[in-house]
Amino acid sequence: MSGTKTALKAAKSALDDHKYEEAIRQAELVLASDSNSYNAHVFLGLAYDKQNRNEDSEKAYKTAIRSKTNEPLAWQGLLTLYEKQHGEKLDVSHDAALTLGKIYMEKDDRNRCQTVLDKYTNDAKKYGSRTQLKRSLEVYLPTGPLYEYLEGRIPQPAQTYSRLAELVEAEEKERVNTEIGQRRTRLGARIDRVKADVRREVLESSQLEALYRAIVDWTNDDEVRRQYEEKLLQHVYDHLTVLPRPGKETKRKQVEKLADGLVILKHPFLLAWSVKLEWADVDNLEELDVGLLREHILLFPDEGRSKVLRGYLESDLSPFSQHQAEPKDEDGDGGTSAILMSAEDRLLLMGEGFEESSSSPLAHRIMGQFYLYLEEYESAATTARRGRDCIQADRNISSLGLSRNWNAMSIILGTALVHYQAPRHHPEARELFEEILSHNHTETSALLGIGLILEEQENYAEASHFLTRALAKSTDPKIRAEAAWCKALNGDHETSLNELNACLSEMESTDPRTKSLRSQTLYRIGMCIWNENTSISARKSRDGAYAQFLASLQADLNFAPAYTSLGIYYADYAKDKKRARKCFQKAFELSSSEIEAAHRLAKAFAKSSEWDLVEVVAQRVIESGAVKPTPGSKKKAISWPFAALGTVQLNDQEYNKSVVSFQSALRITPTDYHSWVGLGESYHHCGRYVAATKAFDQAQKLEIISEDETVKENWFSKYMLANVKRELGEFDDAIADYNVVLESRPNEFGVSIALLQCLVESAWHCIEIGFFGRAANRAREAISVAESIAKLYSGAFNLWKALGDACSVFISVQAYIEDFPCKALKSLLETDDCLEAFDNLADVDGIGRDALLELHLENEQTTNILHASHAAVMAHKRAVQACTNDIHAKAVSWYNLGWAEHRTHQCGFGQSKPSLKKKSMRYLKTSVQCFKRAIELEAGNAEFWNSLGIVTAELNPKVSQHSFVRSLYLNDKNARVWTNLGTLYLMEDDFELANEAFARAQSSDPDYAQAWVGQGLLATHLADPGEARTLFTHAFEIADSCSTIIKRQYAMAAFNSMSSSAKASQSSDVLQPLFALRQLRSQVTADLAFQHLLSLFAERARDNASAISNLDHVSNELESQYEKSESPITLLRFAQTKSDLSRAHLANRDFEAAMGNAETAVDLTNDGHQGNEEHQRIRLSAHMTAGLGYYYQEKLDLAIQMFRSALEETQGDPNIVCLLAQMLWAKGGDQERSVAREQLFDCVENNPGHVDSTVLLGAIAVLDDDEDTVEAVTADLKNLRATDDLSEQKQGKIGNLLTTIAALFPGGITEDLAGITEASTEIMLAPSKPHGWSQLADLHLTEVSYPADMAVLTADKAALYGEGFDVMDLAKTHVGTRRIEDAQRAVMLAPWMASTWDGLQFV
Repeated sequence: MSGTKTALKAAKSALDDHKYEEAIRQAELVLASDSNSYNAHVFLGLAYDKQNRNEDSEKAYKTAIRSKTNEPLAWQGLLTLYEKQHGEKLDVSHDAALTLGKIYMEKDDRNRCQTVLDKYTNDAKKYGSRTQLKRSLEVYLPTGPLYEYLEGRIPQPAQTYSRLAELVEAEEKERVNTEIGQRRTRLGARIDRVKADVRREVLESSQLEALYRAIVDWTNDDEVRRQYEEKLLQHVYDHLTVLPRPGKETKRKQVEKLADGLVILKHPFLLAWSVKLEWADVDNLEELDVGLLREHILLFPDEGRSKVLRGYLESDLSPFSQHQAEPKDEDGDGGTSAILMSAEDRLLLMGEGFEESSSSPLAHRIMGQFYLYLEEYESAATTARRGRDCIQADRNISSLGLSRNWNAMSIILGTALVHYQAPRHHPEARELFEEILSHNHTETSALLGIGLILEEQENYAEASHFLTRALAKSTDPKIRAEAAWCKALNGDHETSLNELNACLSEMESTDPRTKSLRSQTLYRIGMCIWNENTSISARKSRDGAYAQFLASLQADLNFAPAYTSLGIYYADYAKDKKRARKCFQKAFELSSSEIEAAHRLAKAFAKSSEWDLVEVVAQRVIESGAVKPTPGSKKKAISWPFAALGTVQLNDQEYNKSVVSFQSALRITPTDYHSWVGLGESYHHCGRYVAATKAFDQAQKLEIISEDETVKENWFSKYMLANVKRELGEFDDAIADYNVVLESRPNEFGVSIALLQCLVESAWHCIEIGFFGRAANRAREAISVAESIAKLYSGAFNLWKALGDACSVFISVQAYIEDFPCKALKSLLETDDCLEAFDNLADVDGIGRDALLELHLENEQTTNILHASHAAVMAHKRAVQACTNDIHAKAVSWYNLGWAEHRTHQCGFGQSKPSLKKKSMRYLKTSVQCFKRAIELEAGNAEFWNSLGIVTAELNPKVSQHSFVRSLYLNDKNARVWTNLGTLYLMEDDFELANEAFARAQSSDPDYAQAWVGQGLLATHLADPGEARTLFTHAFEIADSCSTIIKRQYAMAAFNSMSSSAKASQSSDVLQPLFALRQLRSQVTADLAFQHLLSLFAERARDNASAISNLDHVSNELESQYEKSESPITLLRFAQTKSDLSRAHLANRDFEAAMGNAETAVDLTNDGHQGNEEHQRIRLSAHMTAGLGYYYQEKLDLAIQMFRSALEETQGDPNIVCLLAQMLWAKGGDQERSVAREQLFDCVENNPGHVDSTVLLGAIAVLDDDEDTVEAVTADLKNLRATDDLSEQKQGKIGNLLTTIAALFPGGITEDLAGITEASTEIMLAPSKPHGWSQLADLHLTEVSYPADMAVLTADKAALYGEGFDVMDLAKTHVGTRRIEDAQRAVMLAPWMASTWDGLQFV
């Protein structure tokens, strides 16, 4: 035992000497002998502590504590160890500090007890978190175990609670923000819902309410108490706002109790007063405590609701006595009262306060009643709607019903809706009143409101019933007056007059609250007098209704119906239109529901063409809602405002809007003739022509059944219907309708101009579809109509513009130039002797006054074309003069004149006379000046720039390019401009840019044919004829009949393709170019080259008569030209024509003419130009034609002579050798046939791949029974048959000959087997070709029909794809099937072939 004490002392001494290892050793020695030694564990824990062995130290201290729990030494060491770790052990320090404090409390050591707690709380403040600090402060609370012992030495509870409240407030705020930030990013989260959920979760677990109550209970400072009472109320109120409805009642009672307490203390906390005032559910405002209202004003003078309350209490509308409402002076002695505000200042104050209190139901209720009092029904309705929203918000927050407040606000809204834009909102108002009556069936305001609504709907009996129910509970003179007025409206004017006079006697004229009612009653008395005696003298009397209307206005100058009645009096009886208009204007200004005043105003404004005012009147009436009665009403709807609005919109060119307006008018009045006409006109301007046609048809039906004479005699619908048909392209019907109108109104200038324009448009439409003769007739009719118009008025721009266009029609259809009425044009252009108009640019183009003298000359065709173009130019010059005052029309007229000059240039440039070509350049320069003037007047018109680019292309390419680029800047989607720009680049040999421009044109408008022509010209320049032909063909297919360049390029491309192709041309390949060239001949008669080309196509189409006629014409023209010019080129063309003409006569079996023309062609080319390829072709064709002619005339010697001449000139051409051999063989002599064999042997030897000579030699060998030659020819033909470049005809010739040889020279096998072998070989070599199948079918060896079927199938495909298989070959294959349907089809395909008819007898 003594050793233990010695070791303890040694350990103590070592600790004092800071020898901690020694102390640990000594303490361990003690513990080795006494493991429960308290002091040894303490010394060991202290030594470990000094060595920073915190875990060992804590373990030693805890072991010591377990041995002696109530000893403070180990607890002190443990707390010191915890304090040393700077907050890391704050959580366990709490229990240790409390335990040590209790130990000191048992030992009655207050100082040490307080020190322990202070150190712990200081560490928590210094190192701890917010939660640890809160826990540390709890030791000071009255609920703590040491509070009573240390009371007076530790902080007051109020201070501790305040500090805890601050910490909790910060903690909850941070938690709310964190949770909202996390949850708002969730899928489908709504921010308002997220905020409400988070706040509810936080507030449900919040300690603040208990802390605030504790502060209020423990504090001795009234100011602090009020502060935390405010916080408590706000906290409970916030909790109430987020609670679900089932849990709100308890919390609401807490809110009400807290608010009542603050209000009783008159504490200026706005939320408390808001709860007290806003949650007060009263039927009338007079039920509110006026003292409470006054206190609110005093406590919150700058708050919005206080301003509203102050204005209300000082107004005439206030139900409280004036002395009650006046606030006293600050001393409260009642000696003086505050100075009352003026009505204007009061209204401004209330308006300002209302804006500041946008969430106050009380403010909305007061302002709603105040607006009703001022008859500001729109503001009252808006305010009441917002007030209902505010009440609903309070309902949601408090779960109170607030039914009285709700009903009161509904009454305000319903009353406002009854009067605002009546009867537009009557259904809504009635629904509100009926809802109120379902809860309170005696509510006077609701009964009165429904009565007024029924009165407006002309349901006077039902209205009287509701007003009578209202009178049962109220003696309000307003209700009595309404009941009396219902009787007047129901026809009982005398009774109503007596009752209204009785009501009037009860209304004080000095009471401002009854001013409007008194005015209304006086007006109604006047209306009773007005309707009771309807005689003119009674209504004219100024002592009767007139006096009452004036008295009504004296009572209230803003009563609109009285102005309307006075206006009717002045308009219909006093005949004072000026005063009447003023009265109607005043009535409509005051109320848009004054329909009669608005109608008369609209008529007056329309008569004076004040369309803006008509629109204002109509729009206001429509917006008032009075035009369409409510469902169930007996009132009729009104259509005239919609019709008037549609008319204004039609004048303003707002056609889509006018359509809607007229449709609305017709829904109300389907028999309104003028609305149907307006609707049709609107549809017409919108481009909806089918709908416009239906509208005008309906208008014409109304003309028939209408009893209104003005409608029956109306011609406008017929005229507009003609306009619509004109837009639809139904020109014949439109012209007929115009003529019908002109029969009844021959001097109607607008209709005549429309007819003229329609005729011109019809003419151009006929050109587009290829009816050129009809176009010329339409143009003549147009000129005739223009003559009649010029007699009425010759100064119209459209007259001369249309006349110029009519003249231009003849330039586009030159075949009918003989029909051009020169004399009529001369007289027309001389109308009014305005010869100075022709002086415009006459010094440049030479078309001035002298040009008129030439119009009656008709010497030759060329001159006539120029006369037509000159007439067009002069007509457009008259148009320029006719529009000097209209900038836009003047620009258009210069533009039209420019195009007329350009057409004249084209007419002259296409002539053969050099003088005309030179003169035509003057027109081109004039055209440039015209377009420049048009651009000066209207520089933003893309078409003007495009036109300038076209006419300057050959004069100045740079200017042309600039013009096209400028046009594209204004409109870059115009395909025509891109095409023109591409053409310019093509002219300048810039193929890349040209290709880009044409591509842009095609992308902008794929149906614009000229763009494809441009691409075709580009392909031609790039030596790609196949692509060029494809492009020209596509352009021709999508183009109309106007363009000549498309026909030219398409025809040339088609002819070049057929000429260069080894395949025989098909009739389908010839017909389209033939039609195109025939149209071209009608459009351009002087183009001899293409007339010649037309003849060549006609020859290929076997239209020999047409070919001969055209070639005769071309030949005569060329002969005339040669006689004048003696040009070798013209001579060569003449020889070519004669050669082609001879061939046409040969095809027509006119052999004498054929030989004569052929010999002429030979003689014309016999000038020593044998090296010229063109000469050789002409001579070869002429020799061949003459030879064939002689052959068919059986003059074989001459025929052989011609073929030999052709053979000599062609140096042994194999084709001519074949013809010569055939001629020699046909002559029949041995010598001739021997020569034919020699010629063919030489030809085959010199031209081993020539099919015709080989076949011909084989045929002669078969006839001569020359087996050696047959064998050699057979071998050659089999080799030739295997080549790929043979045409269908040559393959057929080889196949037929080989089949014949196989049949005649079987070579050891049967004849049938030899035929089958040969046909099978043909099929194997070309299974997709019909010849082999036809040969196999022709053998008739079996009953199987598949060879004939395959022949038809392959022939159909060959004909479909143009593989050199013509229609006659196709018909033959169909006959071979021996079926009735195929035989009939063969007859349909080639009815001129006898074999097709013969095929019918075999089936």
